[in-house]
This record gives sequence, C-alpha cells and structure tokens, in this order.
Amino acid sequence: MPFGLPGKFSVMLAAILLVAAAGIVLPRLYRVALLGSGYMAQTLCAGVFVSGRPFDALMTEDLDGPGLGLLRYFQPVLDRDGKKASASLHGFATQTSIHREGLGCTLVDGADETALRAQAKGLFTGVELQTMDAEWPEGELVSLGPLPNEVTSPALEQAVNAIFSEPDPAHPRNTRALVVVHGGRIVAERYAPGFDAQMPLIGWSMTKTLTNALVGLRVKYGAIALDDDTLMPEWREEGDPRRAITLNELMRMTSGLEFDESYSNDLSDVAQMLFVQGNAARFAASQPLAHVPGTYWSYSSGTTNIIAGVLRETFATEREYLRFPHEQLFAPLGMRSAVLQPDASGTFIGSSFLYASARDWARLGLLFLRDGLWLGERLLPEGWVAYTLTPTEQAPEDQYGAQVWLKLIESPRLGEPPMPDDAYYMLGYNGQVVAIVPSRDLIIVRLGLTPEGGDWDNARDLAPLVEAFAPRSR
Repeated sequence: MPFGLPGKFSVMLAAILLVAAAGIVLPRLYRVALLGSGYMAQTLCAGVFVSGRPFDALMTEDLDGPGLGLLRYFQPVLDRDGKKASASLHGFATQTSIHREGLGCTLVDGADETALRAQAKGLFTGVELQTMDAEWPEGELVSLGPLPNEVTSPALEQAVNAIFSEPDPAHPRNTRALVVVHGGRIVAERYAPGFDAQMPLIGWSMTKTLTNALVGLRVKYGAIALDDDTLMPEWREEGDPRRAITLNELMRMTSGLEFDESYSNDLSDVAQMLFVQGNAARFAASQPLAHVPGTYWSYSSGTTNIIAGVLRETFATEREYLRFPHEQLFAPLGMRSAVLQPDASGTFIGSSFLYASARDWARLGLLFLRDGLWLGERLLPEGWVAYTLTPTEQAPEDQYGAQVWLKLIESPRLGEPPMPDDAYYMLGYNGQVVAIVPSRDLIIVRLGLTPEGGDWDNARDLAPLVEAFAPRSR
C-alpha cells in the first residue's frame, strides 16, 4: 500500500481527497456548463427574435464549428410564442434568455421573468426614429448610384469579391455583410445568402464605441465629467483604492482593475461576465486592483460594462436609462434596427451586445467621421471625437484611444499596402469591423462569423478596398 498507510486510513484519506477534489472541480464544471447553456440560449434568442434568422441555420452555422465542440452536448428549447430560448446540459445548468421588444434578449439568471417583461412594457412609447431604411438624409447613402470619378471601379469590385471569397474552405472567412460608404453614400454593398440590409447583427466589441458615444451625450448635458471618480457603489467605502478610478481611466482602459479577457478560457472573466453573471457591471466592478489607476493599459470588456453602470447612475429612473440610447442616439441617427441588450439587472451590456444592420453600423461610423455632427446638429460635444482619437499614453504603440482602436494589431498576414495612418476602427470578435478613414472620406463595415484560425485579416483584406479610393484633395 502506498506510503505504508493502514488500509482503513488510506481509504478514508482517499475519500476525503475525493470529496475535496469534487468541491473544487464540480463548481468549476457547473460554471462551464452555465457558460455553454447561457451562450446557446442567448445566441438562439437573439438570432431568432432580433435578427430573424432560422433556428436550424443558427444551430449549424453559429453554434457549431471550431471552439464550439462542447455545445453538441447541450439541448436547446425554443419557445416562439413565449419569445424565449433555453438550453441545458441534459437538464443540468439550465439557462433561459427572453426577448423584449426594443431591448432584445436577456439571460434571466434567476430574475423574475414576469418582472423583466413588465420592465419593457410601453418603454418605447413616443420614441420616434427617423423613417428611413434604405435612404439617408441630405443625399447620404441614398442609393447605389454611379461611382464618383475618383473611385476605381474594377479595383473596388475585385476587393469586394475577395472579401466574400473562400480561398481556403478549411479556414473559412464567413463574411455576412459588407457596406462601403464614400462621400456619405453607399458605393458598395453585399450580403451572403440568408442575410440582408435590414437584418441586425451582433457587433461584439464594436459596441464599445457606441458606449463611447453614450458617454459623450451625458458629458454634453453635464450629467457626468471625465475626471469624476468614486463612480461605483462597490468603490465608495472609505479607504477603497478603487475610489480613485476616474471615468477617463475607464474610457481609456487604464483603470488598473484585474480582469481576464481571454476568449479561449471558459472560466475567464469575460466569458463568465457575458453569459453567467446577471449583473455585468457589478461583476467587473468587484474585481481588485492589479495596478495603480492610470498607470497601466489593459483591454477589458469588464471596464466598458462598468461604464454602462456609471451611466445608469446618472439617471433618476431605470426607465429613463433604458430609453436613453433610443431617444438620444438611435432616433436622431435613424438606426431603426439597433438593439442594445441589457442584462438581468437592467444595465446595458455596453461592451458587446449591440445588434444593428450593416447600414446602421455605418451610420454610427458616419457620426464619428463627421466629428459628432448629424444633419448639421451637434450630437456629440465639441472636441469629443478628438478626445476619442487621442492615443492612450499607456497603450502599446499608440494603438488605442477611448473605446476605439487607432491601429490594427499586426499579424503575420499584415496586408500591403498598409491601411492609411489616419484610419481608426471599431473591432469585434469573429472579425467584426467598422473602419473609418477620414483621408478617403470612407467607412467600411464588415460583419461575419470568422472562427479562430479563419482566413480573415483586417489589414490584408481591407487595404485593397481602401486603395480603390483616392485620398481626398486638401
């Protein structure tokens, strides 16, 4: 017998070790199971009730493939009449996501479903969005008309074809939507089969730039300031070092808070926050400091959800907060498809959960390209876009501003010629990108589902399209 232990004692010790191991392993397995059921329920709910896609397409295209192998052991249940989707691991770790008009889909996470539905009842009564689907005001994005003289038509067509091509089926690109805006109007637009100009699609981390705009609106009206601190209830105890974190540091990802943003780890903070935790802002705000605020840059979706929580603190009522994106941003821009989804606590998932059509993502890009102006009206404060595009000192190689990327991270497949120096980007998981190129008066929206290892590279694949447009004359 190992270590010469008496038989009964060794059995007892083995039992103790087994129980201890189970106490460690089983909770971890449960959290992984909750992640799988949460991801499946949320993807199905939003895919069916927000995007309007077929259930079977979602199961085969969005819930199967590289990195999603474990989902084959989960069972979905779609309730079309009840507008909700559930998933479980053979009845274990069940999660349910419910759809509410105007708010999209929310994982219930133990909250009262009736109360959540009552929260949305009549919420958007009186909110008028500009009535334009294909057409934009003042001739902007009116139609696919003749190309301007400075646009090289064959090069544009070739670049668009390449973006939708699949040269290596073993490493798919899966581009779903492409909109190219030049001089304020659409000059190229294409959709994969099963997708169209009206379909809202998830932007993942491109949502962060929307959150930037929402902060700008509250700054404009004096509800909050960039140097405000003591921002979250979790930080207000005397002596809590997190009291020193400012809104500017949150905007620039220099809060110093610990947060694991890895997407390959099922137990990472970002995975658990988005699909297991019912209050994303509180979960992220509860993390300890790893660095002195303002001294270290670390990309964190948790940080953006804290910002969403900070925004909520500036409103007197939950109703005002939930109406805010629609009333103050989506309505003026005519973003009729846009849905920003909250969690079960009622706080927006400002890091990741904006669904919008490719055209509406282009509208958001155009707001930034036009320095925060829309139809001659200043929506974002004067100087806000300049603030957004000021490099964060602590970020490597000046690659990040305030909830926006200023450079594409280099990869082995970096394209030639490179993207223009003045280009900046909304970037999201699975290859979502809105590229804004002021020197070409250009916006490119590419939406898709490129799996890990897929044959898509933003610099390589967007640069030829950009090169079809001559730089603006000064």
